[in-house]
Amino acid sequence: DCDVLQADGGTRIASIVGGFFALVDCISYLYNEKIIKKICIKDFIGAVSVGLWNGNYILDLTFDEDSTAAVDMNVVIKGNGEIVEIQGTAEHKSFSFDDLNKFLDLANKGIKEIVDMERNLLKDILII
Repeated sequence: DCDVLQADGGTRIASIVGGFFALVDCISYLYNEKIIKKICIKDFIGAVSVGLWNGNYILDLTFDEDSTAAVDMNVVIKGNGEIVEIQGTAEHKSFSFDDLNKFLDLANKGIKEIVDMERNLLKDILII
C-alpha cells in the first residue's frame, strides 16, 4: 500500500517508481548490515501515464488532463524493455491499435528516461 500525499496526477505511477526506490533503499540497508549476502534486485523499473487529451498524445498527464482525457493509460516497463503492465481505459472514446502503438511508443520513451535517471542515481548501489 502506498499513499501519495501531494501530486498533480500520476499517483499510481509515483507509487510504483517511489516504491522501487524504497525497495532499493531497504535491500541496500540489509546488505550493508550483512543481513543478506547480495543485492537481489535484477532490473530497474519505470512507470508513466500516457493519454489522449484534446486530440493530443500526452506523456505524464496532469490531474486536469487525466480527469478529462479521452484515453488514460498507465504503463510499467522493466529496464530491459520488457512490459510489466499496461492498464488503459477509453474514458470518453474508444481507441485504435494505431493509437495503442503511439501510447506505447510514448510511454517507452518516457520510461527510458526514468530508468536512465534511476541508473544514474543508484549507480553506487545497483550494478545491473
